[in-house]
Amino acid sequence: MGFFLFFFLSLLSLASSASRVDQRTFIVRVQNEAKPSVFTTHKHWYESSLSSVLSPSIPIQLLHVYDSVFHGFSAKLSPTEALKLQTLPHFIAVIPEQVRHLQTTRSPLFLGLKTTDSAGLLKESDFGSDLVIGVIDTGIWPERQSFNDRNLGPINSKWKGQCVTTNDFGSNSCNKKLIGARYFCSGYEASNGKMNETSEFRSPRDSDGHGTHTASIAAGRYVFPASTLGYAKGVAAGMAPKARLAAYKVCWNAGCYDSDILAAFDSAVADGVDVISLSVGGAVVPYYLDAIAIGAYGAAEKGIFVSASAGNGGPGGLTVTNVAPWVATVGAGTIDRDFPADVKLGNGKVVTGAGVYNGRGLSPGRMYPLVYAGSGGGDGYSSSLCLEGSLDPDFVKGKIVLCDRGINSRAAKGEVVKKAGGIGMILANGVFDGEGLVVDCHVLPATAVGASNADEIRQYIDSASKSKSSATATILFKGTRLGVRPAPVVASFSARGPNPETPEILKPDVIAPGLNILAAWPDKVGPAGIPSDNRRTEFNILSGTSMACPHVSGLAALLKAAHPDWSPAAIKSALMTTAYTVDNRGETMVDESNGNTSTVLDFGSGHVHPTKAMNPGLVYDITPMDYVDFLCNSNYTINNIQVITRRNADCSGAKRAGHVGNLNYPSFSVVFQQYGKHTMSTHFIRQVTNVGDPNSVYKVTVRPPSGTLVTVEPKQLVFRRVGQKLNFLVRVEATAVKLAPGSTNMKSGSIVWSDGKHNVTSPIVVTMQQPL
Repeated sequence: MGFFLFFFLSLLSLASSASRVDQRTFIVRVQNEAKPSVFTTHKHWYESSLSSVLSPSIPIQLLHVYDSVFHGFSAKLSPTEALKLQTLPHFIAVIPEQVRHLQTTRSPLFLGLKTTDSAGLLKESDFGSDLVIGVIDTGIWPERQSFNDRNLGPINSKWKGQCVTTNDFGSNSCNKKLIGARYFCSGYEASNGKMNETSEFRSPRDSDGHGTHTASIAAGRYVFPASTLGYAKGVAAGMAPKARLAAYKVCWNAGCYDSDILAAFDSAVADGVDVISLSVGGAVVPYYLDAIAIGAYGAAEKGIFVSASAGNGGPGGLTVTNVAPWVATVGAGTIDRDFPADVKLGNGKVVTGAGVYNGRGLSPGRMYPLVYAGSGGGDGYSSSLCLEGSLDPDFVKGKIVLCDRGINSRAAKGEVVKKAGGIGMILANGVFDGEGLVVDCHVLPATAVGASNADEIRQYIDSASKSKSSATATILFKGTRLGVRPAPVVASFSARGPNPETPEILKPDVIAPGLNILAAWPDKVGPAGIPSDNRRTEFNILSGTSMACPHVSGLAALLKAAHPDWSPAAIKSALMTTAYTVDNRGETMVDESNGNTSTVLDFGSGHVHPTKAMNPGLVYDITPMDYVDFLCNSNYTINNIQVITRRNADCSGAKRAGHVGNLNYPSFSVVFQQYGKHTMSTHFIRQVTNVGDPNSVYKVTVRPPSGTLVTVEPKQLVFRRVGQKLNFLVRVEATAVKLAPGSTNMKSGSIVWSDGKHNVTSPIVVTMQQPL
């Protein structure tokens, strides 16, 4: 087996030593068998290799040494030194490091996870007991009730992890629920210098809140009563309430560094986790340059399910991240709960909005002066966004201020308005944000409104100004509303396909609850997440694909507990083929950004349905060799493939597998380049494994994308036993459509295998492209 050497180097300021001014980050791959026996450890060999290219006066500093998901180390080098290192025997690849960034009382019930059921996924899996979910994030606040270990049995002997203790994270921080906690900051400090320990904990303790929130969504215990500032009251619970947790802190004030993320993957695999949850993302690059894809492959190869957030770059296309096919890529949807906070205007019109606030509020029945921040002098642009120092106190004092979204955080805008003397805030979506409403625990009375309602408020302010009268408004907070229709809706911010790296693999895979989710929160962080917020709450309401990802991580733990023999690919297949695409009105889910019908590029296979996923009937399984064939057919070099898979790839068999879309994936995506051709065709070969009833016959129903002919052979699959595998062939023919150069046309349909009891559904997407 080959070895990976990963050198993660950081840009240094010109004030650094003259010989090392242009440092950057690299990943270098070498061969294992190159290590001579004179070296006692791999670390010894790595240091020797470095000493051969570094100046003798410069001390050798390894940031991390890796052994599980790959073998190698991280270190600081200049580009010249990295090039020298490449000339040494057995060194294969050089990769730059990325800096990544961070991307419930109702959602279990909304997902159909009822504790009162005598059967079902929670009961069948014993609530995820003995499964370990590793959360790679900002750490954890261990004292929260969501992480209590009441009535949990002993920790499984397979667990090899550690609870790293520090002054602020004592030996009693871990228990039978939180069984492991580590932190990784060498890569962060290599780029940013020594951390400021007055604002960050050099320990697994969470100083941000994000990691505590995501961990409790995945596996929080039942906590009652739970609420945030009186909103979203009920019983808080994670997806797998009895699953064990291990926290791997990799995200700091300046971001999450690849060298630290890889160290977390490496430790999590060695520790013995069953599921890895990663609500972190960055730019999409080829898989052999993507540290998360490399770490996730090493985990998946060892049977560990990896769930990652799709990103918050929606609603535009080509925004989805974490797109490797061995990762479950999770987008975000709404649940049937919201927090209405409407704006009543002086002309009598009521404009819908959403907000959470319980402090000193606006006087009932009183109307307040209303202004648009962008018309209050200054450069207009900064003030319209309510950026720090941009508001004139004389203009906003005692008024409700309309602020546009963008640049600074939503909660920070409220802080700017409050400091300038404003009495309330209306947060206005831009055109790109659409109509999606995200609530925050603001430090003053505030509500969020969609783009069209924001335009209506601005028009009212303008017309009042022209008529020499004062615009007035108030905000009507209406608390928590349940049974909202339609739901689920694809969240406006949820990143969308197509997959920028491999269009033939449909991403995101699924969506899960990610809008306005209540979960655990640290004690020393205000719910607004800004330094001036001194309020304290045990739970907070956050939104993002970061919140959707741990829902799927927890569900994967439940499925693994119920089906210990299922591979990560089988678990993902069960979640995808049983997902649904209709809302609680019986109509196709809508896109929150514009109110239109959403598509497979928005929701992938659909919204997760845990109860059905427990018994999917058939699964599409994938072996490590299938992934090697996929990488071969992606036209990656042998060296590129070794970087990901740690093995010498033989691509001769990949030709038999056909094309890149022939990976045994639970969805189908084909891209036709027209090039003046009238008709185009391709085929897919898929294999399904029977995990349902021994003697069963599945018949196929095809709903072809419009303008295409889709045929499936054979039309029925006859299974005699559980575990039996059968193949089928899908042919897709399409006729050219009129397209402008450089434009595309996407149509979708589905292929459903049914035995009368199970419906195994796969989306099929056909994209026509007219090259420039």
